[in-house]
Amino acid sequence: MIKSQSFKRFDSSRVPSPCFVVDEIAIESNLRILDRVQKESGAKIVMALKAFSMFSLAPLVGRYLKGTCASGLHEARLGREEFGGEVHTFSAAYTEHDLKEILTLSNHVVFNSFNQWQRFQPLIKSAKEQRPELQFGLRVNPLHSEGATPIYDPCAKGSRLGIPYQEFDGKDLSGITGLHFHTLCEQSFEPLDRTLAAIEKQFPDLLPTLEWINFGGGHHITDDSYPVEKLIARIKSFQKKYNLQVYLEPGEAIAIHTGVLVSEVLDLTYNVIDLAILDTSATCHMPDTLEMPYRAEIFDAGASSEKQYIYRLGGQTCLAGDVIGDYSFDQALTIGQRLMFDDMAHYTMVKTTTFNGINLPAIAIWNSETDQLRIVREFGYDDFKQRLS
Repeated sequence: MIKSQSFKRFDSSRVPSPCFVVDEIAIESNLRILDRVQKESGAKIVMALKAFSMFSLAPLVGRYLKGTCASGLHEARLGREEFGGEVHTFSAAYTEHDLKEILTLSNHVVFNSFNQWQRFQPLIKSAKEQRPELQFGLRVNPLHSEGATPIYDPCAKGSRLGIPYQEFDGKDLSGITGLHFHTLCEQSFEPLDRTLAAIEKQFPDLLPTLEWINFGGGHHITDDSYPVEKLIARIKSFQKKYNLQVYLEPGEAIAIHTGVLVSEVLDLTYNVIDLAILDTSATCHMPDTLEMPYRAEIFDAGASSEKQYIYRLGGQTCLAGDVIGDYSFDQALTIGQRLMFDDMAHYTMVKTTTFNGINLPAIAIWNSETDQLRIVREFGYDDFKQRLS
């Protein structure tokens, strides 16, 4: 089912190919839902740059959300320089070089181990003297798996992410004002509710001593099926019970159902099945179709046997597995024909590569109300070369 509904009336010939196109009206619709959660629950929401880093939309995001969360130095810089508001940074491990700068950019810095928290105490104390408002937290692993895909399950057995509650015994928590956890991936309220129950069971004495807690990301808050009222009620009761500030850091929820990837058919061949080679690559431009994996929907296309004309779509690279999938169409494809892949704003632009020297898709913003379109970025040889030496 096509999710980015506004693009049913978008003319894909208006942009270069390949090209990511994001509807700013759809983005704002998601932001309004998140802002409602903030206003009615008292939580603060920051955007996860790891999912959506489109800083040309920073002024729009900044009108609704409280800031950004980063996974390291470069995202922290982007958050501070382009988005403003609060910057929250977590990394599985920091280098001393990166942490020095992160401590000048962030409002919250979260550590993944007691070892790093202790090792960097001289830097931490110096930064706190310079910026008394700086807050520090620890990421906990509630040992409660809710993920269906192992590669995206931070609570899988042996996970390197977060500190299990048993490791807190006897530890000095002086200077720690908050906790962070992350267990979800594209999930509704019930998995969060179960995770919170685990957190409350494991840290009953610690929670009342804190100033804040970060519920992480993976919340499908802006999906039509999400029970927003239940989330609001749970946040309110949690904050009241423990007298602390709740943060959430969704990424996908900001950009879900807001964008497409325009592609063009470059060649048509045959080997047991009809094949179409596109200027869009699974491995370079939509790697989650291989990693997650999931099937990317195409406007006006069907399942592999639903319609008369069946094609296996693949990219230009030398990787044999650079295959997007099997699709069917009412009419035979033609060279030069444009195809639009649905729901391609989150975890797409942030994960693109130039493997094989394949060019990166252009980036465009479309306003589905006014039909205004602007190309905000095009890429070329220099972008490929500058990543090499």
